[in-house]
Amino acid sequence: MTAPDTTSRPTGDDRTFQVDLRGLVDLLSHHLYSSPRVYLRELLQNAVDALTARHSLEPGATADAFGIRLYADGAVVRVEDDGVGLTETDVHAFLATIGRSSKRAERIAEQRGDFIGQFGIGLLSCFLVADEIHVLSRSARTPGAPTVEWRGRGDGSYTVRTLPASARPEPGTTVTLTPRSDAGEWTRPARVAALARHFGSLLRHPVTVDDGKGGPAARINPEPGPWARSHPTPGARSRALAAYGTEVFGFEPLDTLDLDLPAVGLKGIACVLPEAVPTGRRHGHRVHVKGMLLSEQAEEILPDWAFFVRCVVDAESLRPTASRESLYEDDTLAAVRDALAAKLRDWIARIAASDPELLARFLGAHHLAVKSLAVHDDEILRMLLPWIPFETTDGSTTLDEFARTHRTVLVTSSVEEFRQVAAIASAAGLGVVNGGYTYDRELVHRLPELRPEVSVADLDPATLTAHLDPVDRETELAAAPYLALARDALAVFDCDVALRTFQPASAPALLIDSRDARHERTRSQLAREQQGGLWGDILGALRQEVPRAQLILNQLNPLVRTATSIDEPELARTSAEALYGQAAMLSRRPLRPAETSLINRSFLDLLAHALRKDS
Repeated sequence: MTAPDTTSRPTGDDRTFQVDLRGLVDLLSHHLYSSPRVYLRELLQNAVDALTARHSLEPGATADAFGIRLYADGAVVRVEDDGVGLTETDVHAFLATIGRSSKRAERIAEQRGDFIGQFGIGLLSCFLVADEIHVLSRSARTPGAPTVEWRGRGDGSYTVRTLPASARPEPGTTVTLTPRSDAGEWTRPARVAALARHFGSLLRHPVTVDDGKGGPAARINPEPGPWARSHPTPGARSRALAAYGTEVFGFEPLDTLDLDLPAVGLKGIACVLPEAVPTGRRHGHRVHVKGMLLSEQAEEILPDWAFFVRCVVDAESLRPTASRESLYEDDTLAAVRDALAAKLRDWIARIAASDPELLARFLGAHHLAVKSLAVHDDEILRMLLPWIPFETTDGSTTLDEFARTHRTVLVTSSVEEFRQVAAIASAAGLGVVNGGYTYDRELVHRLPELRPEVSVADLDPATLTAHLDPVDRETELAAAPYLALARDALAVFDCDVALRTFQPASAPALLIDSRDARHERTRSQLAREQQGGLWGDILGALRQEVPRAQLILNQLNPLVRTATSIDEPELARTSAEALYGQAAMLSRRPLRPAETSLINRSFLDLLAHALRKDS
């Protein structure tokens, strides 16, 4: 807004803001501020800035020499401070900061670099809940300075009067609001006290609230932040930080760590979440600037990968945005984010080296977050990859343990492939890791960076079948008729059938069929069905040569030995279908409709054959 010309008007005349105040308030409420509740934060910010200026004027004063007092009784809301106060010229200047030229704004910003906000826009935010604002202020810069009264009204006009010094005996400022009838939600005494605690619990100046009932005023910030308090022992400090984290966030932290960056005047704590966080979900952090709460959902203070912690920080040098509800993205914020990320890495390294129990609890809750971090962070990879549990043919174990017994590590590309081969591979002495979970395959392939003596390769069907023993020629010839019938019965699934011996003998059959192979066969089938059309030509051009599925029958299994000797063609076909269906179910992959139908049919046919034989 433009400051009105004051040279030709007597003190006390009505003046106007020279803006559409109703439009400005609508802009503030719908586009700048998230809620009308910020009016109290803005008043507290103005008061804190005034106290900061007062302490600069009187550097010998103690921190508690000057304070802020709030009063709310349902009829009015009043905020009084012992700050530096305002002259009539100050009132016009600060109100004129809105909409003035960039040079003017820059000059004021330089003058107020140690302050949280700007008096003008902060005061105008009170029109979100009131139609009239009354200010009494007396400057501490000039002994015997008069008291200045300012009244702003919702119609865009204001008056300024100079009153005797006795109208306000001590320097400072009192702002009184008469709430509108529709603003009771934000101005009733209990809500004012709650908002004051919410925004001002870490302010360095004493802040009290009086509810107008005649009792003593309650201080909302009796103690500094827990990181700034002295504690008799490290254990007591740790418990105090954990208790604060529980109070603020509503969960008992798995651990807490101090955040201290003297270069930007930042202090605070990070609380490690005790439970896993859904992938991609980020928690906001509580950020205070010079003690005033800026945001409860400041995601930008930490990198994306740090979603296993929630932080409370108080900083001196971070810049708020215009709404003072988030942080301005600049070089300082980027440096703070990098420094806090380094703090988290240091914590991980420390517990990995000195607290295996805490590390196990941390990884048990946040292994997915750690894996996502290790994929892209070489330092975290070196620290934590040996400790992260993986599903392997030796059970759930770390790669460090697994690599001690398997110099060649094979990794599957999907969970179902691992389940298909796990028992057979284990019996054959192969070391296979389930790479089907998020990040696992990428991490296993990085194992040689830490263990150069270990090699890692993707598991393919040829690798596994090479470790299965062939049957002797006589047995192969005897089973040839059965194998031919089985191949014919399973041709609809593009599946070959072979006879081998492998452990465990209790496994009658092994189905080797990768997801990529199934997709390719489906694409080829569609291409054949669409032959001659544009879609068929596209699918045909994408065709790749992939191995057929393989049903490998185990000659060591008594059931298989019996099946290969069946001389009834239909019964032989049915038994082959049943063995295929059983192997498909053991792989735990989704069954196609044709496979489900085959399993049902083969079961009923075998049951009918058994009943006929018994009768």
